[in-house]
Amino acid sequence: MPVTSYLALGAILFSIGLYGVLTKRNAVLVLFSMELMLNAANINLVAFSKYGLYANQTGQVFTLFTITVAAAEAAVGIAILFALYRHRNTVEADRFDSMKG
Repeated sequence: MPVTSYLALGAILFSIGLYGVLTKRNAVLVLFSMELMLNAANINLVAFSKYGLYANQTGQVFTLFTITVAAAEAAVGIAILFALYRHRNTVEADRFDSMKG
């Protein structure tokens, strides 16, 4: 499979994720869209590590770091959403416009 197939898949996934981040009002869907964008970046990192000028494992190592950061981001994001839902009884992102109670 040529590298352009992986890059096209990454671009499509990133575009879908970007659309979700910019248009969705539900905070859970925004988090899912951000995860989709991170996965698109991971696909590109692995593709460049395999098909790059100097094929090595660097892209795969960066992908592992990105997956670790994404897992931490998801855990913190969901914890914040649980706290906001308990306090305001909604997960609509446009309702979270102030930090005061």
